[in-house]
Amino acid sequence: MDTSPKKRPIVMVAMGGHAFMKEGQKGTVDEHHENAAEICERLMVLVERGYNVVITHGNGPQVGHQLIKNELTHDEVPSWPMDVLVAETEGSLGYILQQALLNQLRSRKIKRYVVAVICQVLVDPADPAFSRPTKPIGPFMTRADAEEREKDLGWVIHQDKVRGWRRVVPSPDPKRVVQRWMIRDTVRQGHIVIACGGGGIPILKSASGDYEGVEAVLDKDLTASLLATEVGAEFLIILSDVPNVYLNYGTDKEHALNAVTLEEVERYIEEGHFPPGSMGPKVDSIRRFLRAGGKRALITSPWRLPDAMEGRAGTHFVGKL
Repeated sequence: MDTSPKKRPIVMVAMGGHAFMKEGQKGTVDEHHENAAEICERLMVLVERGYNVVITHGNGPQVGHQLIKNELTHDEVPSWPMDVLVAETEGSLGYILQQALLNQLRSRKIKRYVVAVICQVLVDPADPAFSRPTKPIGPFMTRADAEEREKDLGWVIHQDKVRGWRRVVPSPDPKRVVQRWMIRDTVRQGHIVIACGGGGIPILKSASGDYEGVEAVLDKDLTASLLATEVGAEFLIILSDVPNVYLNYGTDKEHALNAVTLEEVERYIEEGHFPPGSMGPKVDSIRRFLRAGGKRALITSPWRLPDAMEGRAGTHFVGKL
């Protein structure tokens, strides 16, 4: 039986945009609903264990689809900027996830509400990411199309030697979630909160103090780590496509990690075990959370989450002993 909502510990869960789309799927809305139902069934283990739950999700495939639509219709319909596309997918994916969670709660006769929040995340205009865009987004293009967009729209273009040219945008460090107190207060009332989808909408504060959207994308795991600290979560879970974190991944010396301390994590990062394009941001997010006072963290796959909560799967992290 649940304790008083205000006394329940808070868990922050981060999952990727591919959680809504399995390999080989086209990304139809029916597929999104079906996949969300499956993953939400696993998430119920956290509710049943008496946690207050905050969830964030990626949106890479979904924003990619929106950008393709922009490309196909740009002669007839005005294209919308990146910050608005992130907001769109926060809304659409938040709705799909919200509905799946509500259905799971109803089937278990658990009386909690689910709230989806459109979140803005402040970034530093002096962040070096703005001078060195590296995050690929949208469809691949021919060289001619890429050069046209670079000239007409000011895009930064990167060449993939195999698949062609693609736009890259900055991925600055998240500094503060604007809606953090609203999220904290809502989850403390016992409601499940879906927040900072896609890492949240990156915004800057102008010289006059106004908020302004910016053409960038945020790493959802880094934002999850920040939000977990801001709302006072004691537990951070990052769901991945692999059940564990590995040392020497992909080699004959590959080794799955089971229980790891903050000190060990920092040593492994220093030794270069977690590359930026793979497990790096996830492990760095865990490190930041533990450094900021978080008690424990977990990386595993959605399908092994119930086992991981029993200690039978996943990589478990703890702060300083």
